Amino acid sequence: MTRNIQVSELDRQAVEDQQVEIVERKGLGHPDSICDGIAESVSRALSQLYLDRVGKVLHYNTDETQLAAGRAAPKYGGGEVIEPIYILLVGRATKTYEHEGEVLELPVDSTALAAAREYLEENIPELEYGTDVVIDVRLGEGSGDLQDVFGEDEVQVPMANDTSYGVGHAPLTETETIVKEIENGLNGEYAAENPEVGPDVKVMGKREGDRIDVTVAVAMVDAYVDDLDAYKRAVADVRAYAEELAHEYTDREVGVEVNTADDYEEGSVYLTVTGTSAEQGDDGSVGRGNRANGLITPNRPMSMEATSGKNPVNHIGKIYNLLSTATAEAVVEDVDGIRDLQMRLLSQIGRPIDEPHVADAQIVVEDDIDVADIEEDVSEIVDEKLANVTDITREAIEGDISTF
Repeated sequence: MTRNIQVSELDRQAVEDQQVEIVERKGLGHPDSICDGIAESVSRALSQLYLDRVGKVLHYNTDETQLAAGRAAPKYGGGEVIEPIYILLVGRATKTYEHEGEVLELPVDSTALAAAREYLEENIPELEYGTDVVIDVRLGEGSGDLQDVFGEDEVQVPMANDTSYGVGHAPLTETETIVKEIENGLNGEYAAENPEVGPDVKVMGKREGDRIDVTVAVAMVDAYVDDLDAYKRAVADVRAYAEELAHEYTDREVGVEVNTADDYEEGSVYLTVTGTSAEQGDDGSVGRGNRANGLITPNRPMSMEATSGKNPVNHIGKIYNLLSTATAEAVVEDVDGIRDLQMRLLSQIGRPIDEPHVADAQIVVEDDIDVADIEEDVSEIVDEKLANVTDITREAIEGDISTF
């Protein structure tokens, strides 16, 4: 098989050399990320349900999850949720299936609800299910034409469900790395020891020349904050942690500011009951936050496809975004001399997903490297990743790859 793989020089500066760079990450508790996380959790649960019951993944998509914000009254020492957050699981799924001569009724809705509940309990622990948040499910049956494209016959490589594209890039710049690591750290090791830090952590990075400025928004959990002085200490501690972490990844000058909308004189601070702004007027939707690599990067080409919740077998909006990112990372790891690589994969509906309409690798190289010298090595890696595209499906179903 000869795949349409193109390798060329990228006609721009490496992002690391550009004068201004902007990078954002919405943390686990951000309303958009909550929707992404739930949609992907439901997706994995449905895939496993289908595998367990009929031996293969059937047609579904759960990438339309919506969140309507609630209303809360936070206060030092612990407030209360007045109106619960409302989450609606929307999409399409196969609910009945004829298997070995028997028509099976598949518990799609209950499986989706259980997966959503488990995700919230694990990732937004201060959010009490049933009182602070209510989840509803409206999963309809899939359209016949797309189910036909999905296919009922056992095939080695699925056919693309859409004419669409995915993009990825590597390596991460210092600013991208800092933004990602600060959110991961605050929502990981730091929050484990400092429960006042809620999971709704948003990090915005801006680099101008050789100075990186990071703005962090952290939803503080009121039950663990006794008064304004304690809140100020919590903010100062987050700032110190973020600054120290940033300097592990750069020698550039770094400035960090935390919760910049606070007005101490007015007593207006970012205090929450549950650790997420979704409790108080901030709605959410799948696909409005981080891209497949966990970042929002306006200096890079990005796909507008929502990766989370899409079917991992043949939905290009999921597979090609994940695959292009994994491919770019693999190329940069194995081929010397690459400063910046952007990978674009375009599908054509009904075409095998391991045969994209085009696989386009564009590269910025070191001064002493010619793209022609590495073109063959790059093409071989791209070809290998495409040949093993179904690995992405397995990793997505098993939860071994992040979609946001």
